[in-house]
Amino acid sequence: MDLVELQEICEQELAAQKPIRIRVCTAAGCLSSGAHDVQKRLEEAVEHASLGATVQVCAVGCMRLCCEGPLVQLDPESSLYERVSSDQAASIVSGLNGGAVTARRCDSGQPFFARQKSIVLENCGAIEPERIESYIAAGGYRALYEVVREMNPAEVIDAVSRSGLRGRGGAGYPTGLKWGAVAKNQGPHKYVVCNADEGDPGAFMDRSVLESDPHRVLEGMAIAAYAVGADMGYIYVRGEYPLAIRRLETGIRQARRLGLLGTQIFESPFNFRVDLRIGAGAFVCGEETALLASIEGRRGSPRPRPPYPAASGLWGNPTLINNVETFANIPVIIRNGPDWFAAIGTEKSKGTKVFALAGKIRNTGLVEVPMGTSLREIVEEIGGGAPEGGKIKAVQTGGPSGGCIPAAALDTPVDYESLVQLGSIMGSGGMIVMDETTNMVDVAKFFMEFCKDESCSKCIPCRAGTVQLHRLLTRITERKATADDLARLESLCQMVKLTSLCGLGQSAPNPVLSTLRYFRNEYLELLRDDARAPSSPM
Repeated sequence: MDLVELQEICEQELAAQKPIRIRVCTAAGCLSSGAHDVQKRLEEAVEHASLGATVQVCAVGCMRLCCEGPLVQLDPESSLYERVSSDQAASIVSGLNGGAVTARRCDSGQPFFARQKSIVLENCGAIEPERIESYIAAGGYRALYEVVREMNPAEVIDAVSRSGLRGRGGAGYPTGLKWGAVAKNQGPHKYVVCNADEGDPGAFMDRSVLESDPHRVLEGMAIAAYAVGADMGYIYVRGEYPLAIRRLETGIRQARRLGLLGTQIFESPFNFRVDLRIGAGAFVCGEETALLASIEGRRGSPRPRPPYPAASGLWGNPTLINNVETFANIPVIIRNGPDWFAAIGTEKSKGTKVFALAGKIRNTGLVEVPMGTSLREIVEEIGGGAPEGGKIKAVQTGGPSGGCIPAAALDTPVDYESLVQLGSIMGSGGMIVMDETTNMVDVAKFFMEFCKDESCSKCIPCRAGTVQLHRLLTRITERKATADDLARLESLCQMVKLTSLCGLGQSAPNPVLSTLRYFRNEYLELLRDDARAPSSPM
């Protein structure tokens, strides 16, 4: 395929689009609420009204406001309908001829939508994820063409470095620096790996991107492969994501058919193949060395570093690992330029970040905002605050590896450094909101139980330490603990944090430490009545 053929597909797709489009969200959340039946009834209503020449029903990806699904949008008038039932679907079509619409209309200008800035999610809810032509019509694969035909690998890495993009899967390591390290290392083969093993409770960012815009991730991986000199890629995705897996498989097959993956991409010497590897759901396989072991067919447990995967990864070869959101940023950086991307966000945290907003909050769903946006704007304005007149008590970021941030700190900007100062991390983007009915000791216990169960047991500090931490937290919640137990809890947290082998163990105490830091009184109130003398502060 060349640029002319790509342009022809785009023009044909745009010409085939009908004047009126009815977009139905078919991401996992809306499908679980009956979106498939809604889509079927819409198609039947269009056919019954003989509107097939002018009306097109499209199955698109996530429209973000997950709590109000199934969502249906009518274009070009941009009418968004929420909680659409199959019985209401036909009324949307009848409304085109002046009939009464029984479906409830959603205010698409509300802060939930208006305060977001779409980069990673720009195609989500707009294109049809199971049709590569829809992605191409939205500008897809043009960045890959520009890279392969007009840039050398060093120029691509320089562009990613100048953009300031940092890895969106954890601590925020500079993406360009990681790419440069893989490019410099030599080996008989090089690999590009997409970490789609999204295991944080309450997190669904990567799943939604893969379900809604799979080609965006494939294009980002191909650009990365060209930059570092790789010819093989793997997407490691959780087995609990069947819809994402199916759409990735479809996307890979379509891209191969058009010559956008495989050999001699865009009639160049560049070859790149992508395969899927399905994870069994182990949280530890989100750690890069455990993930690589699992891809190789071995038990998914971490190993000490160095050597880092950039030097010795899959089968001992240089390997680049980024997560879904990181790769999804790459095409737009190439398309709009690194300076454009670098102008968004803060001095040290560039671009936008996608969050999965969940918990005790009115608007649950996907949120993409510029780095530096305050927690208050995200949870109170975009999220709508706590339901039923409640008050927000805390926000937990970073999953089991993160911490609980009190309401008093909601004016903190969301960037890598600011969250670390509060005792939390950005992580992959899970954001769970808690109201005043939430007991923070129970929250700490929940996450510790998760880490205990998910420990690979390779190192003693994590294997035994998380068990003992959970036992101490249980004693506290059962009002059997003393001040000495509380002191022991803090001391053990520090030991596990400093001596565990991998990031799971090192960060497992974070929810405990952050709740002790900000909600210590809740621990003290649960001590035995004869043991409530406050222990020494942290």
